[in-house]
Amino acid sequence: MITVVLNCYKRPEYLQEQIKALRSQTVKPDAIWLWVNSTDENKGYDFESLGLDKVFISDTNCKYHARFAIGLLARTEYVAFFDDDTIPGTQWFENCVDTMKTHPGIMGGVGIVIHNKNYMTRTRIGWPSNNEEPVEVDLVGHAWFMKREHLSYLWHEVPYTLENGEDIQLSYLAQKYGGVKTYVPPHPKDKPELNSSLKAWEYGNDSKASSNGSLMPVPLFYMQRQDCVLHCLRNGWELVDNA
Repeated sequence: MITVVLNCYKRPEYLQEQIKALRSQTVKPDAIWLWVNSTDENKGYDFESLGLDKVFISDTNCKYHARFAIGLLARTEYVAFFDDDTIPGTQWFENCVDTMKTHPGIMGGVGIVIHNKNYMTRTRIGWPSNNEEPVEVDLVGHAWFMKREHLSYLWHEVPYTLENGEDIQLSYLAQKYGGVKTYVPPHPKDKPELNSSLKAWEYGNDSKASSNGSLMPVPLFYMQRQDCVLHCLRNGWELVDNA
């Protein structure tokens, strides 16, 4: 039913906790795969000791898009992806499957609604805000859950850049070519087991985060994301807040 693709960039120290959380899901994944980008932090780590179904180790840093390419090899109905700082609650997959029944589309842990066609004026929905019901958003990040067939939309056009914006491109192309919408499942404050990320504030705000300058200066990171937004808008993307 579900193939998980983990992405190890600079935080191998969280892998065991992440894998334990996945194996504790009320809806069990059929397989857990790991994509390992080449960084100094990953050197010397024994990834084979984790007991995963597949481990892909790159000798270069392929950044954001490669893990989604790996997901195309899955043969399950669903594929799920996680950033390396994301520890899901035990009912996250159950939450996604249930939400699919009423709001079929691409699910994610943090949703972004862009205002005024400007990425810098955005609303974040999911674990940062604890939404009680499914919410339609423009794009999602941190954790993704989707039908495997929908993953192929990411490659319907050549990426605007391979340096950033894979999450933007996925939702844009799924909407454009498949009419597929993007949602954040419920993240009730009093039910952490449904949450996509239990330790996001603790694990995701360090210097290793891409948004904090681990790959490029912070202003350039957000400038690139805005460029991705404008590119997608020019080519047919429709935002939730279409003002």
